[in-house]
Amino acid sequence: MGGRAKTKRAASTSQMGLFETDVLTQPENLSVVMDLCGQWIDTVHQRKPIRQIILDLDSSVSETYGEQEGSAYNGHFGCTCYHPLFCFNQFGDLERCLLRNGNVASADDWRSVLEPIVARYRDLDIRRFFRGDAAFARPELYEYLEAEGYLYAIRLPANAVLYREVEPFLTRPVGRPSNKPVVWYHDFQYQASTWDKPRRVVAKIEHHKGELFPRVGFIVTNLRRKPWRVVKFYNGRGTAEQWIKEGKNAVKWTKLSCHGFVDNQVRLQLFALAYNMGNFLRRLALPRSVKHWSLTTLREKLIKIGAKVVRRSRYVFFQMAEVAVPKKLFRAILERIARLRLPETVPR
Repeated sequence: MGGRAKTKRAASTSQMGLFETDVLTQPENLSVVMDLCGQWIDTVHQRKPIRQIILDLDSSVSETYGEQEGSAYNGHFGCTCYHPLFCFNQFGDLERCLLRNGNVASADDWRSVLEPIVARYRDLDIRRFFRGDAAFARPELYEYLEAEGYLYAIRLPANAVLYREVEPFLTRPVGRPSNKPVVWYHDFQYQASTWDKPRRVVAKIEHHKGELFPRVGFIVTNLRRKPWRVVKFYNGRGTAEQWIKEGKNAVKWTKLSCHGFVDNQVRLQLFALAYNMGNFLRRLALPRSVKHWSLTTLREKLIKIGAKVVRRSRYVFFQMAEVAVPKKLFRAILERIARLRLPETVPR
């Protein structure tokens, strides 16, 4: 009797989960879920106003197993996968993400991710920046960013014309090689055949000891900074790769095990919300002494920590092991969370 009741209850729970998934996969509901990340970030910015926004757009890999819709072999990653696209801001918040088929190009469907974000910040009186790797070196993207007032730094794939511009810097320095790399910077105007106008290109040339040929990188930009500062700004986009790794390790957002593509799209959006909740907690509520915590550490020490609940007539006590989070630190975190509340509006 008890076994049958338990089975019926489990079946009912399973059907309820399927029903909720079906609801979220409806186009209008999925659109709302995809917009939630941006709405949450806007609420955080109301509490802590910003002076500038830096957007980092990058793609990643989510390996698939079995006959999942939209999965395909990707030669770059060397596996059968999905190829999701992510956009972060400089604080590590995930502004928006999109699940894509495994065999699409890295910059495919960039407008679906970037345009809603740009629209949210369009009316704010802030400075706007964008960074992207060589996959996003597309003239239509340059034109879009320039029209929206964004300053950008995007890595540019090398070609023979670009190498001719830096030819004087390619010769190995005379004399005994230095233990430290010899680095030169150079900038010039360049116009590819598909561009509507010339644009500034910054080059970095590095000669390393023991290497026959120099390392050369090119960045297309509309920044007016000195060349070395443009390169330094662009290198900051490496943090986006770190945040993608944190999402994989802490919230497991690459575990997209549903058969249907839209179902996995929903799963990715829910993982994105979980990631942002953890990142908000880290950057807004953690004291400076533990700001370095990764999301995995935050999950293990603060979120998943066990506690014994002791009820009294007037109070409820949570008894936790102080070896993970000291009482003083836990109290400080709770106080910082309480201070983040927006002031309540008084109805007139």
